[in-house]
Amino acid sequence: MITATDIALSYGKRVIFKDVNIKFTPGNCYGLIGANGAGKSTFLKILSNQLDPDSGHVSTGRRMRIAVLSQDQFAFDEYTVSNTVIMGHKKLYKVMAEREALYAKADFTDEDGIRSGELEAKFGAMNGYEAEAEAGVLLSGLGIPEEMSQKRMKELDGSDKVRVLLAQTLFGNPDILLLDEPTNQLDLKSIKWLEDFLARFHNTVIIVSHDRHFLNQVCTHMADIDYGKIQVYVGNYDFWYESSQLHFRQKETESKKAKAKAEQLKEFIQRFSSNASKAKQATSRKKLLEKLTIESMPNSSRKYPYIVFKPERPCGDIILEIDGLSKTIDGVCLFDDLTLTVNRGDKIAFVGTNSLAKTTLFQILAGELEPDKGTFRWGVTIKNSYFPKENSDYFNDDELELVTWLRQFAPPKTDEGFIRGFLGKMLFSGEEAMKKTSVLSGGERVRCMLSKMMLSHSNALILDEPTNHLDLESITSLNNGLISFSEIVLFASHDHQFVSTVANRIIEITPDGITDAMMNFDEYLAMKEADISDENYYLDRQAA
Repeated sequence: MITATDIALSYGKRVIFKDVNIKFTPGNCYGLIGANGAGKSTFLKILSNQLDPDSGHVSTGRRMRIAVLSQDQFAFDEYTVSNTVIMGHKKLYKVMAEREALYAKADFTDEDGIRSGELEAKFGAMNGYEAEAEAGVLLSGLGIPEEMSQKRMKELDGSDKVRVLLAQTLFGNPDILLLDEPTNQLDLKSIKWLEDFLARFHNTVIIVSHDRHFLNQVCTHMADIDYGKIQVYVGNYDFWYESSQLHFRQKETESKKAKAKAEQLKEFIQRFSSNASKAKQATSRKKLLEKLTIESMPNSSRKYPYIVFKPERPCGDIILEIDGLSKTIDGVCLFDDLTLTVNRGDKIAFVGTNSLAKTTLFQILAGELEPDKGTFRWGVTIKNSYFPKENSDYFNDDELELVTWLRQFAPPKTDEGFIRGFLGKMLFSGEEAMKKTSVLSGGERVRCMLSKMMLSHSNALILDEPTNHLDLESITSLNNGLISFSEIVLFASHDHQFVSTVANRIIEITPDGITDAMMNFDEYLAMKEADISDENYYLDRQAA
């Protein structure tokens, strides 16, 4: 159990938290949600004692071990992968390191023998003899093969380092798990493994994540940061969303009724206060008005951008024809002899473990990269617009203001008022529209790129991981915008809910070619699971 009591934190005049009192109990998984900048990661740092609040305190049960997902990919570069995982249990690793150093001594003394006995007792009590096996299970589940366990961390790429650091956090059955964006850079298989792990975990879990499906799968409670406070709801993300929307609508209705009642009373008082026959009634209504409480609706930190794609024209019969497309980069074949036809109404999710293959295909289709072999042809009615995973090339001029940046993608002679209004809908209101591109955050750059796409009025959209860097509100707006879009969408995403609600066709890129399925994502996963079960059944029968 971990308890926050009277927590308050401000940066200058900006209040982040005020009078926060919350208890996180064992057996529950809490999703910590809120708009970008609301203080989610900050609150995790307060809970883990990495940051001191202005007032209040955090307490845990005696001898409880808190595990925090490390964000520093370089902190363990000189250690092996296996040892990095075991270092998640600091006391165990300290005993293990002393034990190994003791046994490595050339002159083993009687005192060393006594000490080794003490260490062996501690090591056994902390399940040290199973440590390497447990580390191996965690690494395997997160997609790190056994042969990598003795490599040094500096030999791994960024994606694999993230997986090892997640395994480190999960290691040794900690009492309290604090996970900040644990699904980042995980493929769908690893995310499913993590969901299953957390479903079996019996201690306390607190998670910050922008993955709605993940939150729905693992969370028993939602801790919502808004209005400078944290409100806990029982249930997963979808339940919180429906409950919070209902609560907001009720408050809004009550406020409108109270305002209307106040206007009626004021009108009566004004009309009849000087009328002798109505004076008594006017006085009575004045007392009612004084007692009437009108609660002003508080300003939420949540903002939903207006994301709507309006094609200039509908697509014709020929959309996109790909014939024998092949591409190899640095000696690695990403896809070979890829052939497919995109049909009217297709919203295709490209899935598979090799993200570079998907990105490379999109770059070729957008005209940014040449294939090694093969051809592709867009129909004459098609105008495509591309959202790249890496967008830094679009923001090379650091001194450009947002209004000027977006105008270059708008139709000629578009006036500044229209551009500023458009930016306002994308949450760059007032002076925000005059920001320099050099100070934009990752999420703000994504919103700029989506604005560029909307202004193109294209009827074919290519999007490579568009939900990266976005908060839940922006993801929801983009999700709804693509569901409503009537033309062609080709996209890749690790967001399960995003894929399952947008796509009506799934293409998986594998080392052996592509699997093309005319179905939604959940149906595709169910089909794959059934295929694996059938295959295992067949193998079991053969073995018998």
